[in-house]
Amino acid sequence: MNAQIQSLPVTAYVALGANLGEAQKTVREAIQALDHLPATRLVLGSSLYLSEPVGCAEQQPAYVNAVAQVSTTLSAEQLLQQLLLLEHHYGRQRAFHNAPRTLDLDLLLYGDMQMHVPGLTLPHPRMHERAFVLLPLLEIAPQVTIPGLGPAADCLTDDVAAQGICRLGSDMNCLGAGNA
Repeated sequence: MNAQIQSLPVTAYVALGANLGEAQKTVREAIQALDHLPATRLVLGSSLYLSEPVGCAEQQPAYVNAVAQVSTTLSAEQLLQQLLLLEHHYGRQRAFHNAPRTLDLDLLLYGDMQMHVPGLTLPHPRMHERAFVLLPLLEIAPQVTIPGLGPAADCLTDDVAAQGICRLGSDMNCLGAGNA
């Protein structure tokens, strides 16, 4: 057995986003595809959310976002590699920083692990600043704690809530000044 594979499953959370192509379809498919990764099982996926781009210098289409909870015996690094392969499968290209994308997958949390190695920081370093991560995360894991920061719900400050995000569906619940 590979020494990198964990003996007991770890709960991990993955953020999904897309703003090119058929973004809603892609994010829905990608959530289901997480269940087919090696040594990984999809536990729960959030609703889809529509959000304004954050940290982008140029105009871009709105993003479709979600968060999924998985149970895995892969190491954090192995899980990240599988996520990158899934992005590639959906045509992800990294033309420039914060470029529009067909699919973006970010490993947010891996158990209570805190680490920083080239290419991977856990917990995700900006997750606590982003409504498009926090709202879907809290939908599926309302009691989740961000290692080193505390309860994720405590990160929903007025500044974060003002980013502009709507839960897609019949009710179109929106937050933020721009209301995506």
